[in-house]
Amino acid sequence: MDVHHISSDRLTIERVGQIIASGARLALSGDAVQRITACRAYLDAKIETATEPIYGITTGFGSLCNISISRDKLEELQRNLVMSHSCCTGERLPADIVRLMMLLKIQSLSYGNSGVQLATVERLVDMYNHDMLPVIFDQGSLGASGDLAPLAQMSLPLIGLGEVEYKGERMASADAFARAGLEPVCLQSKEGLALLNGTQFMSAHAVWAVLRARELNAVADKVAAMSLDAFDGRIEPFCAPVNEVRHHRGQIETAAAIRSLLEGSELIRRHKVHVQDPYSFRCVPQVHGAAKDALRFVSSVIEDEINAPTDNPTIFPDEDIIVSAGNFHGEPIAMPMDYLAVSLAELANISERRTYKLISGQRGLPSFLVANPGVNSGFMIPQYTAASIVSQSKGLCWPASCDSIPSSQGQEDHVSMGSNSATKLCRVVANTRRVLAIELFNSAQALDFRRPAKSSPVIEAWHADFRRHVPFIENDCVMYPHIAAAVDFIC
Repeated sequence: MDVHHISSDRLTIERVGQIIASGARLALSGDAVQRITACRAYLDAKIETATEPIYGITTGFGSLCNISISRDKLEELQRNLVMSHSCCTGERLPADIVRLMMLLKIQSLSYGNSGVQLATVERLVDMYNHDMLPVIFDQGSLGASGDLAPLAQMSLPLIGLGEVEYKGERMASADAFARAGLEPVCLQSKEGLALLNGTQFMSAHAVWAVLRARELNAVADKVAAMSLDAFDGRIEPFCAPVNEVRHHRGQIETAAAIRSLLEGSELIRRHKVHVQDPYSFRCVPQVHGAAKDALRFVSSVIEDEINAPTDNPTIFPDEDIIVSAGNFHGEPIAMPMDYLAVSLAELANISERRTYKLISGQRGLPSFLVANPGVNSGFMIPQYTAASIVSQSKGLCWPASCDSIPSSQGQEDHVSMGSNSATKLCRVVANTRRVLAIELFNSAQALDFRRPAKSSPVIEAWHADFRRHVPFIENDCVMYPHIAAAVDFIC
């Protein structure tokens, strides 16, 4: 089995995806162990000699920062923090999002700026390797003082509390630990704060969304290429000169992708009666390209985020300083996540418009893509479904990062709401996948009405593969299983 060593080497989004997909085990590298232990030793020594209060270490939290805590209460302070902050509600997080949270938290703690015990990080690694997944819900974080509530629920099992999913069962974490031969940890000073502060709830959703968005951006071009040929569209808007003159990288890439996908198509080369196509076809390079550029930017921001310690205070043993600042604040990734949601919603928006054109009875295609309209409604209602989903995504694209509700008696007076950006983004990802699947369902049907003329070898091979999962629709039938099969097919 693949083993990924947690280290200071830059962790790419691609590598994160590989770790999750392959089920790789985690192990702390030697340099990570050294950094963690050195930082903890420095912190212990600092507490012994400190004459001034250190936020969250020898004081209370949030607006309670002015209350000093005696040394004999420091462990109790950290345990109480984890318990009292475990306040999530809503829907349970999917397993892969929980795995991502754990992986990213381990990575964040490995830099030696958090002051945690080595044993605490090792126990998180043990839980990950045993696929012992904390039960976490999706509502509760403000995305500002870290993802406090969801990270508290992630951390409860470390102290023998909360629930986990283990070997297919949901059970008390204490029972799971006993079955796995693990012991809970006794949190030391600063550790509860190190575990709960941080952006790993937001970042986990963002990484998942970026990985899915990469797939969707590629499949959107492929679906659009099939639809363009099925609609008897023109290739001229995709030529290199007209796209290169505007300079946008995503636009140039999209035009080149469509040209490549349709290389060798009989349909695209044949004489066209119409002078130009509707925007939903003609402007694919501009719209799909803008989505690619957005994804490129968001990917770079998220990758920076997952390669950083994001708890507070931040400890710098070499500089002999402990700084209480705001690296837990989610704004740097909240706004990009809202941006990515907009770009994905636009992929769905233009896709639904192409679907509408395919069923509109134009350019020799039958109304609603059925041979005998009237008695048969054909593909009338899949477009309704796509329109409904697109409308929902438009609502979800209101930027959560525009909002802020003060908390902690005004001490935390500006928050990012990045957790809402994150969960909304994942819903938009799912919606866009469904809309593109519905377009493919329609596009494949339309292409069959162009026979005996053929599209390109690439598109014809993809069409044939699709037909092994979804049949040509001769007469009305129950459609939702075919839509579901199309959704499973595209990515």
